[in-house]
Parts: sequence; C-alpha cells; structure tokens
Amino acid sequence: MGQADAKLLGRVAAHFAESARLKLQAAEALGAPVARAGALLAESLKNGGKALACGNGGSAADAQHFAAELVNRFEAERPPLAALALTTDSSNLTSIANDYAWEQVFAKQLRALGRRGDVLLAISTSGNSANVIEALRAAHEIGVRVIALTGKGGGKMAPLLAREDVHICVPHQNTARIQEVHLLVLHCLCDAIDYELFGSKR
Repeated sequence: MGQADAKLLGRVAAHFAESARLKLQAAEALGAPVARAGALLAESLKNGGKALACGNGGSAADAQHFAAELVNRFEAERPPLAALALTTDSSNLTSIANDYAWEQVFAKQLRALGRRGDVLLAISTSGNSANVIEALRAAHEIGVRVIALTGKGGGKMAPLLAREDVHICVPHQNTARIQEVHLLVLHCLCDAIDYELFGSKR
C-alpha cells in the first residue's frame, strides 16, 4: 500500500474510531430519552395511533427508513404497524412548496393526516430546519406528541418542545456523526416498540 493509501486508511480508521466513541458516549446520555420515546411510540400504536416522521436530506431518508421498519417489520415477524413518512409524496411536497412555502410542506400534511394520540418523529441534525419546526408547531396544535431527534444542542427546536415531548439530542457538532447515531437510535426505537407490543424474541 502506497503512502497516499496509508493516509487514506488512517482517515477511514479515524472515522470508525470517532463514531464508536460517540456511540458509547451517547449511550449514557441518550439511554433514558430513547427508552421514553420507544414507550411513547408503543403506547400510541397500541391505542390505534400512528407514527409520522419528517426530515430533510439524510434525515428524510431516516424518516422513510423508520416508517418502513414499522410498516413492514424490524427484526421479528409481527403485524404491520401504522407509520408514514411525510417526505415521500412528491405531488404534495411540490404543490405545498409552490402554492405556500417550503416551510409548510410537512406541517400541512400533518394537519391533514395527524390525529390526537399520534406521534411525530421530527428529525433535524441541527435542530434548525424551518419545515421541521413548523411541523412541530402543527403537532402541538392538533394534539400530536413529538419526539425530536437532533444534535448540535437542539438548535431552535429545543425551546419549542413541550414537557410531554421527548428530545433525543446527540452530543456532537458533526453532521455525519450525528446521523450515524440517529440511525442507531431509530433501530433502538424499533426494537423498543416490538418489545413493548409483542415481547422479547431474543
């Protein structure tokens, strides 16, 4: 392996090491809110509610990933669960953005589809995404509880959360590292939902 290759290998190893350190650090800081969020989602689904998720870019992908794990399955065979990503309907997204504003693309969908007892998973690595913030406000208006999945201190979303909401804020400033922990958190939530609703399979 050449000198350039060795340097690149070192960069790759450093990414792995930093991600691993952050996950171990976050386990202690985020364990309680993740467990509370999992219980909140399970309670909503058990009572006929649904999970709605939104975010931008990589967070949009996470919202869709989470919804798919619930509607299809996570690791164990079980009935499908009600979940919807608000990021996938291009006609809704583009018509709302065109007729109103991009900031409203999730909020308008939430007002149409959300019901009291549902849960919104609001994902923003910075906590400053304007359309996610508007969705958070809409959720409070219609009685939908919020799980905020953020980083970088929670940004503008943090002070808007109500006491009954759950804030899962990754203790880091780097977007890539925050997203890596977000994915782990989503898998923890899926596992918690399956455990609460259907019992342990392992």
